[in-house]
Amino acid sequence: MPNESQRHKLFTRRAALLAGGQALLGSLLAGRLYQLQIVEKDRYTVLADENRINLRLLAPQRGRIFDRFGVTLADNRHNYRVVVVPEQAGDLEATLTALASLIEISDADRRRVLRDARRKHSFVPLAVRANLSWAEMARVEVAIPELAGVAIEQGMIRHYPHGATAAHVLGYVAAVSEKELTGDPLLELPDLRIGKSGIEKSQDIRLRGAAGTSQVEVNAFGRVVRELAHRPGQPGEDVVLGLDMAIQDFVARRCAKEPSVSCVLLDATIGDVLALVSSPSFDPTLFSTGLTQAAWQELSTDPRHPLVDKAVGGTYPPGSTFKPVVALAALDAGVITADTAVSCPGHFDLGTATFHCWKKGGHGTLHVRDAIKESCDVFFYEAARRTGIDRIAAMARRFGYGSAVGLDIAGERGGLIPTRDWKLATTGTGWQPGETLIAGIGQGSVSATPLQMAIMTARLVTGRAVVPHLLREGRLPPGGDQQAPAFAALGINPRHLALVLDGMRAVVNEQGGTAYAARMSDPALAMGGKSGTSQVRRITQYERDHGLRKVTEIPWKERDHALFVAFAPIAAPRYICAVVVEHGGAAGGGGSAVAAPICRDVLIETQRRDPARRLPGPVAQSGPLARPGGG
Repeated sequence: MPNESQRHKLFTRRAALLAGGQALLGSLLAGRLYQLQIVEKDRYTVLADENRINLRLLAPQRGRIFDRFGVTLADNRHNYRVVVVPEQAGDLEATLTALASLIEISDADRRRVLRDARRKHSFVPLAVRANLSWAEMARVEVAIPELAGVAIEQGMIRHYPHGATAAHVLGYVAAVSEKELTGDPLLELPDLRIGKSGIEKSQDIRLRGAAGTSQVEVNAFGRVVRELAHRPGQPGEDVVLGLDMAIQDFVARRCAKEPSVSCVLLDATIGDVLALVSSPSFDPTLFSTGLTQAAWQELSTDPRHPLVDKAVGGTYPPGSTFKPVVALAALDAGVITADTAVSCPGHFDLGTATFHCWKKGGHGTLHVRDAIKESCDVFFYEAARRTGIDRIAAMARRFGYGSAVGLDIAGERGGLIPTRDWKLATTGTGWQPGETLIAGIGQGSVSATPLQMAIMTARLVTGRAVVPHLLREGRLPPGGDQQAPAFAALGINPRHLALVLDGMRAVVNEQGGTAYAARMSDPALAMGGKSGTSQVRRITQYERDHGLRKVTEIPWKERDHALFVAFAPIAAPRYICAVVVEHGGAAGGGGSAVAAPICRDVLIETQRRDPARRLPGPVAQSGPLARPGGG
């Protein structure tokens, strides 16, 4: 057995080992504490703050939109909404019932709030209803002491003071969809609205601005304790358009007399779009506040397509409004001259096919000027036959047809100018001579937008490649004095242009002109123009032999389109108007009877106001084959 001395030595050794182990562990613990509290102090301070402090983005105020004279077209207004915090409300359903006695709460809103309450933390405020009127907000505010967990919040909503009048130009804003997320955290804010169409879309980055921040302290459950710092967002830029809102309003009201119509008004000298109307229209504010399913169904199923900007996105056979281009192509090619005479017996024979003139008895013998004036189809059948489709297409492209010009808003379409190569590539068949004749009167495969028809007319009166624009900034020097941009010359013989324009002047101002009934009483305001009618439904031989049905017997969707392009004043053309009335033409009617009066009224009002010569005011700064038709 070990003696006392041995036991003492053994105990001492074990105690030493234990003490050494304790010292080692203590040293390790002290070293770790030193590392955490001294060496990595800054790192863990940041981590603690990140758990305690949240940095939240704030949606910036969207930039405003003005017309050329500083009239507000789009701005922001206060939006009041009622919210409820479930954990404070207690019985949420009872609270909603109490609120419903004060303001209207739909069943859909009630279901949404109850659903969100189950999905989210009980301390997260839930929006019950937005866009409260002042009276509704006041009723809720008075009752808030008896409504636990209920509060009124104030935000901003996009506001369009003129409603539907300029909706297609301005476009609208709406919530960001999942496919529009780009990784930018600003786009994930629930209150952010971005441009979906029109200027709101094309200039969205400028209008959007930069996000602000709110630094808040939260507890371990993520509940906000207090706000530590607040930095407001940088407002978006303001945008100024060349639009004249007074004229835009006049045009919209004039167009509202027809079921479906589009109108483009240009300043040919500087390219400003003074008015751009597509009717019927819609109220863009509805999209900002949240469109109901019923409202969406009504808009999206309307056969008149109120959501489509027909002025830039609607394509139609230009009909006889295309004849000036065909005349120039034929004159430029040398296949006709001002003295070339063509006899019109009312029809044109090509092989075994017969192509009819809109005037059943024919026009007799005509030269190019009077062929434009009376819109003789037979003359232009012959001119097109001599010129050929490819030379017609080349001239049409010089006048803005066949491709989008690049206006400042989305949705512009380019129409179609057919060629031999296009026909072969798209159908695998060759071009037929009869197709050239039909294209010569602006029908068949030829299609264009009202904007392109206006561009053609602007280029006719200036001889230059006018490119229209909506944005005004950077196009006028300081002080607002108008200055013509350096549009490139078209390189067309001035005598040919003058000849065609003289024919267009006669259309309105000489007896026998297709639009003589739409002439102006004041010679100083007189306009020149060209009418057109394009067929929607193929005419049967029976109808041709026995006469067309009365317009009242033809369903609206089967009636012809009525078109007119015009310029004024005749002495010094500057203002250009193009009008397309969908299904506005029929037997005995057409562009001269339906669309020309709209052009006349618009051009009279425009010359009366003369926006090109008024000084723009200051703007506040924030940070199928178609029936031959003579129109």
